[in-house]
Amino acid sequence: RIRQGWRQYVVARPLYSEDAFADEHEKIHRHHKTLRHHVKQYFTCDLKRAKNAALSLLPFIGWMRIYQLKEWLLSDIVSGVSTGLVAVLQGLAYSLLASLPPWYGLFTAFFPVIIYFFLGTSRHISLSHLFTVLTAFSLPTSPLSIHWAFPVLSLMVGAVVTRLVPDEGPPVNITGFEGLTSDEQRVMVAASVTFLMGIMQLAMGLLQVGFIVMYLSDTLVSGFTTAAAVHILVSQLKFVLGLVVPGLSGPLSIVYTLEKIFVQIEKTNVCDLVTSILIMGVVFIVKEINDRYKAKLPVPIPIEVIMTVIACGVSYAFNFQVIYKVDVVGRIPLGYESPMAPNMQIFGQTAVEAFPMAIVGFAVAFSVAKVYSVKHDYIIDGNQELIAFGASNIIGAAFKSFAASTALSRSAVQESTGGKTQIAGLLSALIVMVVTLAIGFLLEPLPKSVLGAVVIVNLKGMLMQIREVPHLWRRDRPDCVVWVVTCLASILLGLDLGLAVGLGIELLTVVFRAQFPRCSVLANITGTDIYKDRKDYMSIYEPEGVKIFRIPSPIFFANIDFFRGKLVEAVGFNPLRVLRKRNKALRTIRKLLKKGELQMTSKGLLLTSSGPIEESEDESNMEELDQPTDFKDLPVQVNWNSELPANIQVPRVDVHSLILDFSAVSFLDISALKGLKAALKELIRVEVEVYIVACDEYILEKLHSCKFFDDEVKSSMFFLTLHDAMLHILEKHPVNSENTKVCEKVITTATIHGNQCNGVSSLRSRDKFVHVSN
Repeated sequence: RIRQGWRQYVVARPLYSEDAFADEHEKIHRHHKTLRHHVKQYFTCDLKRAKNAALSLLPFIGWMRIYQLKEWLLSDIVSGVSTGLVAVLQGLAYSLLASLPPWYGLFTAFFPVIIYFFLGTSRHISLSHLFTVLTAFSLPTSPLSIHWAFPVLSLMVGAVVTRLVPDEGPPVNITGFEGLTSDEQRVMVAASVTFLMGIMQLAMGLLQVGFIVMYLSDTLVSGFTTAAAVHILVSQLKFVLGLVVPGLSGPLSIVYTLEKIFVQIEKTNVCDLVTSILIMGVVFIVKEINDRYKAKLPVPIPIEVIMTVIACGVSYAFNFQVIYKVDVVGRIPLGYESPMAPNMQIFGQTAVEAFPMAIVGFAVAFSVAKVYSVKHDYIIDGNQELIAFGASNIIGAAFKSFAASTALSRSAVQESTGGKTQIAGLLSALIVMVVTLAIGFLLEPLPKSVLGAVVIVNLKGMLMQIREVPHLWRRDRPDCVVWVVTCLASILLGLDLGLAVGLGIELLTVVFRAQFPRCSVLANITGTDIYKDRKDYMSIYEPEGVKIFRIPSPIFFANIDFFRGKLVEAVGFNPLRVLRKRNKALRTIRKLLKKGELQMTSKGLLLTSSGPIEESEDESNMEELDQPTDFKDLPVQVNWNSELPANIQVPRVDVHSLILDFSAVSFLDISALKGLKAALKELIRVEVEVYIVACDEYILEKLHSCKFFDDEVKSSMFFLTLHDAMLHILEKHPVNSENTKVCEKVITTATIHGNQCNGVSSLRSRDKFVHVSN
């Protein structure tokens, strides 16, 4: 009975075991489809399914049909222009990370965006090289807990490029390199690894395995991105200082790069250094203003674009390249280059690097897309996103662009400036195309130190993630270990190996948590039907002879032995050892009875001989000792808890009932079923009644299908709730306490009575219970 406004409830119902509940309440039989039926349904084609398939494969058709021209077009135009300007700067800056000539970044900001327009399900994300920027553009918190993306794909492409085509020394012997310049060889490597990455993403999308991104936890991504920020910072120092430092890749490459920088530190170009410091200071201050006054600013101040334009003008006016020996972007060819086929030999050389690139690129892109889909109330499809990114990278690689994923800063600009759909993304690509075809030459005087400074100043957010470590150590030490190991491994071993190490450590922590769960012994909270860990509360009631054991984890092959060990700790004895001791004692008792040296009386066993008792040591057949105790040839059944002759040693068992709380057990595998059944039989054979409560319906069905039940382990041991089992136990084993008997006179059908008789509460019930809680 529920009364509005009352902070109490009253329940009156029969006591239920699982069998009793099944008898009284008829279940609806659910038909389970066979594999054949699923295959037949999957390959069935009709007009409706064909239409849905087309809309799924080309999502732009769906939102174009509902496009509100008057309301959305102006916003998309403004957003597209703003995003396009940012895209041009990013294209130049992050080509340097990929160790490619700057203008190839403009290709990456164009071709993948066009393809994503047709295939992508998100209306707000913008594709490019994965770009780093602090959340000056009000990006909401993403599922990966990052407020920024990162140029990690560009950096990973750069590592592959410098490994196969190093700055110093000859390139790797690859067919197709003959007659090409160093830059052309690098472009071929970058395009080929991007093509392979796209094939992997497309395959994963077609195979519907978009769920794989869930294995990258917030902690792992945070540690990984922090390491990526360190790599980016070190890689940009040579541009900020104006030094000539060859690109390195592989384990400890960051250490060797720093060594080469410090060896040449005296050769620092002062003009580059001053320009970089000035750019970083201005950009940092304006970004803080953007962040602080984002609610009042109609659009964020595009400070990177403004400073780039100013730096171009100053560099051109004062001829920085000639007078101060400043390294500038240099010649930017107008137009697009002809497409090229990927090099198959490079596939074999880069497959190991391409797979983590595919996973990381999709993980960040999907997390950002999910944020905006929730904010603007539309649906995205993870598998279709994989197809879209795969196709974008495959076609982009054919036109010499390199690995693309969500450009988070551009996505934030696109959304914060009012962009409604991918029309804004299409317009941003058109802005990039105009620069590529017509006005790219205006960017030729731009110092590379300016691009490096813009990259570095935007690393603040990622580097500040290190503040999470103390918080993680206090709250969750295994997660802290994942963060630290992932970060250090990625810094020292490289991003690809570091990600693999971090993922391995993360999976080990999951296994560790599942293999060694925090089991507990429960007790009743006085005056309620609530059961909690007995170590945590003062006012608890634990009936004599009853133990309640809870395991908060699935039970499977890896933790079944741990479960059985904790169960032995909970009951306070080893049931198998007790059983063997009892069977050995029975052998001795039978021999003594046969010799007439022992008599069985109403008071127990009486020894008639004064000589020593020789306990049977025959352990040749241990299987017999593990069988249930057999009293059929004895005049009475032995009470093992009564007084026994001094030389017959059998451990005392003070537990008559054990309740296993399975409310948190989500599955059991075959190995666990065998181990659980063996544990239950050991307890039952030493006269401990076992009850399993709150068991999931799926597990019960599996137990029946696996023929789990027999003459010893019966289905009647399963009860609907923990309290049902407790009431059943107290019905069978009344508590022999005088105080409790006094209470029982007051309450005969109540579960828990609010009044207390000398501090003792009764849990006894007969055929039903009424619960009253104030």
